[in-house]
Amino acid sequence: MMNVVNFPILSFITYLPLLGIVAIAFIDGKHHDRIRWVAFLTGVVTFAASLPLYFLFDASTYRMQFVEDIPWIEQFGIRYHMGIDGISLFLILLTTFLSALAYLSTWSAVTEKVKGYMISLLFLETGMIGVFCALDFILFYFFWEVMLIPMYFIIGIWGGPRRIYAAVKFFIYTMSGSVLMLVAILVLWYLHYAATGVSTFDILTYYNMGLPSGIQIWLFLAFFLAFAIKVPMFPFHTWLPDAHVEAPTAGSVILAGVLLKMGTYGFLRFSLPIFPQASMQFIPVILALSVIGIIYGALVSLAQDDIKKLVAYSSVSHLGYCMLGMFALNPEGVKGSIIQMVNHGLSTGALFLIVGILYERRHTRLISEYGGVLKVMPLFAAIFLMVCFSSMGLPGLNGFIGELLILIGAFKASVGFGLAATIGLMLGAMYLLWMYKRVMYGEITNEENRRLKDMTGREYAYMLPILLFIVWIGVYPRPFLDKMDTSVQHLLELVHSKGSVHADARESRGPGAIFNDKISERFDADQRL
Repeated sequence: MMNVVNFPILSFITYLPLLGIVAIAFIDGKHHDRIRWVAFLTGVVTFAASLPLYFLFDASTYRMQFVEDIPWIEQFGIRYHMGIDGISLFLILLTTFLSALAYLSTWSAVTEKVKGYMISLLFLETGMIGVFCALDFILFYFFWEVMLIPMYFIIGIWGGPRRIYAAVKFFIYTMSGSVLMLVAILVLWYLHYAATGVSTFDILTYYNMGLPSGIQIWLFLAFFLAFAIKVPMFPFHTWLPDAHVEAPTAGSVILAGVLLKMGTYGFLRFSLPIFPQASMQFIPVILALSVIGIIYGALVSLAQDDIKKLVAYSSVSHLGYCMLGMFALNPEGVKGSIIQMVNHGLSTGALFLIVGILYERRHTRLISEYGGVLKVMPLFAAIFLMVCFSSMGLPGLNGFIGELLILIGAFKASVGFGLAATIGLMLGAMYLLWMYKRVMYGEITNEENRRLKDMTGREYAYMLPILLFIVWIGVYPRPFLDKMDTSVQHLLELVHSKGSVHADARESRGPGAIFNDKISERFDADQRL
């Protein structure tokens, strides 16, 4: 049961937010509440439309499902090719879920240029969903770049005092990696065309290319920089704290919850299956950088006096676990990495929403300005504590499942890296609990804190659904893990079967050698002409 519906459901979900933009375009910009309602309802409908992907998804096959494949720019072999597997399924659901909640969270946070702000968020959602669905390199790159524009404006127009600096830095970092990736895509296209005479940008076709290991290394490095910046991995992370601190709450939620996953997803979808030999060679380097990022991010979080910056640096640490599990290259590590991407989106997205709740009341993020908040906001304090427990990986909550699988995978790959990664768990508990203690406990020394009001109905409406999934994944993760199992197994088979550095020697007349011969023949023919 592979193509379970004939309806183009992926395109429908991808472009639904654009219908919301059209509706908002006809609303007078002065009617802020009407604009907010249209954006929120569009987000809810988009999330509802994405739910059939889970229920109709066939977990018994690794093949792409809900496929849409039609010619786009035929003379260059560019196609409108969409599809998902167990790796991308939950990232799409995470995107639609968090986007709907982000629209709801901005009701009172943004009061100026509301129309442009909501249009930017809706446009961003289309780009994010498209990235996870695209199976053509040009289509993927189109959606990848589309995401840059609205996020740049969200930070640059509706951000904090240093918003222009943060927006430009975000754009330069991301665009630099994107240009390198585009060059690598064009080189891949040329190599395939030179070897076969067929012009195609189909991603799945490149899985069977059999590139020589020397070429793989250079192309892997180009993709690596693009994705490492997006994750962001240490030492490519310096744009992230500025972007988070200056972005409005919804921007931070989407940035942490979804945009950072574009990097980790890129490694799974492209780097590992297309460049398996290069991936295997770079495993020690990537594992080392992941562990450094885990510990570095946690240590820097401990030193922060700004709640939002603390949460931002915690993302560097948590995404390090995702990379560690992924490049452990075993089923436990990779499945742990994928589920932890979802967990990070939920837990860190919730932490940014919590920071937003405090900021709307006090207009400060400095930890020193709080203290004793538990006495006036007890229900908020309970939710805050549960989210902190989730982020630190407390058993029974979602973070525990992902971190446990990742550590099992890490120890199977390298005991040394596994032991080093456990240090990050202890540091994570330290900075989260210390931050919670300083904000929520103690005496109220600032009189403004005595007048703080507990959570509103709207705030419960966007926090409680996240708590539901935090508990669900922690108590019963099987519905999530089972859906990705076959796709993960297939990915690992692809990498391990073709990833040995001696693959060309073992298969002297295999794909790699034949590919080399064809390239040489083509080059010689061009030279004679």
